[in-house]
Amino acid sequence: MEYSIKTGDPAKLSTACLVVGIFSKRQLTPLAQLLDKSSKGALQSILKRGDMNGESGQQLLLYDLPGIQAERVLLIGLGKQRDFNRKQYAKCVTSAIKSLNRKHAMEAIWGLSELNNDDFTLPQAVTETVVSAEAGLYQFNDTKSEVKKIQRPLKRLALLLHDRRHLKVAQKALSQARAIASGIELSKNLANLPGNICTPSYLADQARKLGRDEDRLKVRILDEKQMTKLGMGALLSVSRGSRQPAKLIIMEYSGGKPDAKPVVLVGKGLTFDAGGISLKPAAAMDEMKYDMCGGASVIGSVKAAIGMDLPINLIGVVPASENLPDGDANKPGDIVTSMSGQTVEILNTDAEGRLILCDALTYCERFNPAVVIDIATLTGACIVALGNQASGLMANNDSLANELLAAGTDSGDRAWQLPLWDDYQEQLDSNFADMANIGGKGAGTITAACFLSRYTKKFKWAHLDIAGTAWRSGASKGATGRPVGLLTQFLIKRSGV
Repeated sequence: MEYSIKTGDPAKLSTACLVVGIFSKRQLTPLAQLLDKSSKGALQSILKRGDMNGESGQQLLLYDLPGIQAERVLLIGLGKQRDFNRKQYAKCVTSAIKSLNRKHAMEAIWGLSELNNDDFTLPQAVTETVVSAEAGLYQFNDTKSEVKKIQRPLKRLALLLHDRRHLKVAQKALSQARAIASGIELSKNLANLPGNICTPSYLADQARKLGRDEDRLKVRILDEKQMTKLGMGALLSVSRGSRQPAKLIIMEYSGGKPDAKPVVLVGKGLTFDAGGISLKPAAAMDEMKYDMCGGASVIGSVKAAIGMDLPINLIGVVPASENLPDGDANKPGDIVTSMSGQTVEILNTDAEGRLILCDALTYCERFNPAVVIDIATLTGACIVALGNQASGLMANNDSLANELLAAGTDSGDRAWQLPLWDDYQEQLDSNFADMANIGGKGAGTITAACFLSRYTKKFKWAHLDIAGTAWRSGASKGATGRPVGLLTQFLIKRSGV
């Protein structure tokens, strides 16, 4: 969809639909007050009839409001003003955009952008408008033979800015929001594809495609022969049970100064995870196509960084593989040697994500990184701990952890920090190798991060466990695109723009 910023008297703006907010108990927002004045009280008169009182989720479509140039005025209930926050705002956007898309209004003016408060700023409101609007319109139809098309869908949305002094700030935020939304969409599209299409080779091809369109992005793909030469025994042990060859995808975006240390994002790219010999239960196993959401978020974040033209050096690394049972697959009790030289006893073949990530993290040492952040749908334990609301965060550097937590708050894509104390490391003790790949029932999310921490001693590192946030189950099943919002906000702050 096309987005723009529009200024001027809302009553005199010609549009198919003007969207206006109403707080509970028919309390008018500043924009609604202007419309009521221009219509000589007609808006208040309509509200007094009782069709709408401004409760959250309510909508009322008005035609030909006197004194108003807009063909339609869509009133959106905002709930209590004291409770109105960024989350409520996002819900309003998504709900309103879905309605507009069905009402044959091919273009509209959004009149809620300036309803920001202490909870969120104007730039955040602009970003949230675009991201939530795209979420409301998003449909994954790539694998359907027939798609019911909406007649006269919404194609253009202008964000109304009454105070022209904020125009420059709003335009900058809009430009960034477009790029972020594009990165989120790419991440969702990749994640929603089935495992028979989105294989490690397919992911590699998508990265190459991104590189062909951007001169500053260099893409390299390492095959299994090259990884063998590097000694990536942990990563390659996972792909042994699959007919699909593993790939190591490296994307290098050079937007900063040549001598500036890069930010490195490492994303788990398990394009399907059946658990290997430690086979998963059949119920909901189809959702294991989402085990590559970490990799998808890295590719989406790289695309967003390019779209925002960020002055930063960024490297995305995606170890991509499948984890399937086969005569050559990892067996419980097997011992593999990682690229770092450390040996790992595989007690559970379904704890494979850390095996492909540990070699990728060791590979990152060659970039002399400023920081390394890995993103992975790593543990079901994280869902038990944090549900679907927040991603788990662990780090070996408090300053980096605080940056990521702040980026999560600023973007509305939140994370919560869990401890990474040495006390947990002993749970990974093995009688036969340097470490085991699981640490028992307790603190599963933390011990998984403890495992990865043994490969990150040479740089500042953080780990995001997105097992609970990367996709939704049930009737609304689908990828969320998280944590592209958090990562892009982190990159924006890091680049100083």
